Amino acid sequence: MILCAGESLIDMVPEDGAFRPLAGGAVYNTTVALGRLGEPTAYLWPISRDPFGEVLLRPLIEAGVNTDLCPRSDRLTTLALVTLTGGEARYSFYDEGSAGRMLSQNDIPELPGDVQAIFAGGISLVPDPCGGAIESLIQRNHHRLPVMLDPNIRPFFITDPDSYRARLNRLLPMADIVKLSADDFEWLFPALDLADAARKVLQMGPRIVLQTGGAAGAHAYWAGETVNAPAVRVTVADTIGAGDTFNAGVLASLRRQGVLSKDGIAGITADQLRCALTLGAQAAAVTVSRAGANPPWASEMPT
Repeated sequence: MILCAGESLIDMVPEDGAFRPLAGGAVYNTTVALGRLGEPTAYLWPISRDPFGEVLLRPLIEAGVNTDLCPRSDRLTTLALVTLTGGEARYSFYDEGSAGRMLSQNDIPELPGDVQAIFAGGISLVPDPCGGAIESLIQRNHHRLPVMLDPNIRPFFITDPDSYRARLNRLLPMADIVKLSADDFEWLFPALDLADAARKVLQMGPRIVLQTGGAAGAHAYWAGETVNAPAVRVTVADTIGAGDTFNAGVLASLRRQGVLSKDGIAGITADQLRCALTLGAQAAAVTVSRAGANPPWASEMPT
């Protein structure tokens, strides 16, 4: 199964002049999306015993996600206040001392033998102790398991940019696949264009660098010629969870094609990459067509 490790939180989404609480978080969204797509998936992140913790657990259980590795906590759930400008989501986080924020390296278990790959990223990489805990998880397992990393950089959440850059400089070489948006590239390498920035990341060690750009589609940089997949055109409700769902589609496709392994990723072909980008784009299109992070079920995907 695919193990997803990283933040879950409650998105407070604007609705009729008030805010509606919805389960969210970058890694959480990818986890739910993988489960809904029918992929065997497990989640690793503390879940609060407060009422919002139950809100977070319900979609995981409904999607068939294994939550055995989720410690329960008496600390509160992280909240993210969402504002929408032209359909684009912006966030303000209420996170100090939360259940997820206080995840420590001592909370990271030995992984079950049926874990096939690790997905991690999001704001869970930024603060400590949780950032150090996720880094430890990857450091312990990246030699034998493929790792996909999506930093999903939120500059306003980063209080110590130098420390966070140092963490990414340690994590990126341990990843096999890295997904970055145009905004992520701009934060990491402001002096480089997207293609040069992607090659810079490849030089750090990953086999594949994925770049998403909304309506501009998705691109895969790797040892061969750049692979592209167009965006699926839909009427956009909002972009909450779009990139997270894209990640799930990519991982689902790689697993279905039998290449979600260290050797499989090392020997991947352009056609296999294109297939993965296409499924990612199709899944993301469903998510952006409806409000909030509401990824598609397998039955809603093109056949």
